Amino acid sequence: MNGTMIQFFHWYTDGESFLWKHTKDQSQYLADLGITAAWLPPAYKSTNALYSVGYDPYDIFDLGEFDQKGNVVTKYGSKDEYIAAVKALKEKNIQVIADVVLNHKAGGDDLEKFKVIEVDEDDRNKDISDVMEIESYTKFTFPGRGDTYSNFKWDFTCFTGVDYAEGKETSIYRIINDFGDGWDNIVDDEKGNYDYLMYNDIEHRNPFVREELNHWGKWYHDQTDFDGVRLDAVKHISPDFYKEWLTLLRSNTGKNIFAVGEYWAPGELKLLEAYIAATEGCMSLFDSSLQNNLHNASKTPDYDLRQIFNETLVSSQPEKAVTVVDNHDTQPLQALEAPVETWFKPLAYALILLRKDGYPCVFYPDLYGASYKDHGEDGIEHEIFLDKVDAIEELIKARKDFAYGNQKDYFEDAHCLGWVREGDDEHSGCAVVLSNKDAYHKPMEIGKRYAGKTFYDFTGHLDNKITIDENGWADFPCPAGNVSVWVAE
Repeated sequence: MNGTMIQFFHWYTDGESFLWKHTKDQSQYLADLGITAAWLPPAYKSTNALYSVGYDPYDIFDLGEFDQKGNVVTKYGSKDEYIAAVKALKEKNIQVIADVVLNHKAGGDDLEKFKVIEVDEDDRNKDISDVMEIESYTKFTFPGRGDTYSNFKWDFTCFTGVDYAEGKETSIYRIINDFGDGWDNIVDDEKGNYDYLMYNDIEHRNPFVREELNHWGKWYHDQTDFDGVRLDAVKHISPDFYKEWLTLLRSNTGKNIFAVGEYWAPGELKLLEAYIAATEGCMSLFDSSLQNNLHNASKTPDYDLRQIFNETLVSSQPEKAVTVVDNHDTQPLQALEAPVETWFKPLAYALILLRKDGYPCVFYPDLYGASYKDHGEDGIEHEIFLDKVDAIEELIKARKDFAYGNQKDYFEDAHCLGWVREGDDEHSGCAVVLSNKDAYHKPMEIGKRYAGKTFYDFTGHLDNKITIDENGWADFPCPAGNVSVWVAE
């Protein structure tokens, strides 16, 4: 069966222990749709137990089990509820993708004094101070957990930099330590060196830190039996670290753990390719270039759809591309806000779900809808409503049931794309037509095996039926600004 992942959360997912219970409750529905993997949010204790989304990790050994940062449970629920959700998914043959945040730590327990150099925020290779001593919250002793699962205590030698110094302005301070001269080596030269992102930046060159993180990976798998990992902020981490970490994780678990990295570089395919090369193909990456194209296409009424796959990872290295329409960072009011407009989303999902290349990931609000309030960059509170995508369930099911076999493209029109999947020995195929302007019809050959058969629009957008001629051809229509998926009765 064709695999489909879902990101089973968004930035504004409800708190109060909602998500882990909801995941368990929805596991059968997801399986019936054809979802084969669920990416769950960071499950460990963050700086605010009940409100943190999870990308400000405090204690990665606390999965909602210890009284730390204001509560025992996390925003999403308790450790027992998390384990129950994971088990429910796996019982339905849905793989579990764990969100792994190993770029930084936040919410330290105690202040420490140590030497730093302040650097320019826009060019982190540029020093703007002499060596000086500061105090910052770099001591992590985990008083609520103690030595359970690990007795490792973090201090300033475990970090390359901080953005907080007691009694000083917020800035970026590079820590003077014994594990490397300056920042770690990374692929991207944005901001001179983009090793530092936020909070207390982890020093992956420290062998004791690496040993602890390797130990944690095996421990986490032993607790949950996850099948894959989504790796946060990999553009800010040396490729050498994840090469080692994933190699040991796969060796220690005896499983070929799937891995997808978040290297967000819209429109910069070369950076994605460079990271894949630097990590020797040990992980896939989200196709941020394709997401950028989908966003632009949805904002441009006259967009030439023949360009939609230009400069994308799914075109250059399809076996390493996880394709997305939106995620928790691109959704409205977020830092990397670049949502695909509602009208275009059925087309976008057809492009990632029904073609042979790439591993598609559906975004939770696109399947369920969502509403939330937050302050935008203008400081004004906005109320956002995200509608469930038109025909999203049919598109996911069509991937599961019909998107098989040889693919033939009909990309000769700027505003109407078509392709056929001929099917295989076990599956009937489909013909897909989409338009970003007027209603359209496209002559396409689906194959002589379908001669005389009647086809209907699986999305329900069009009511008419089509008969395939003796040569395996037919005229396949689609509605204006939408998509039709034609399958045999």
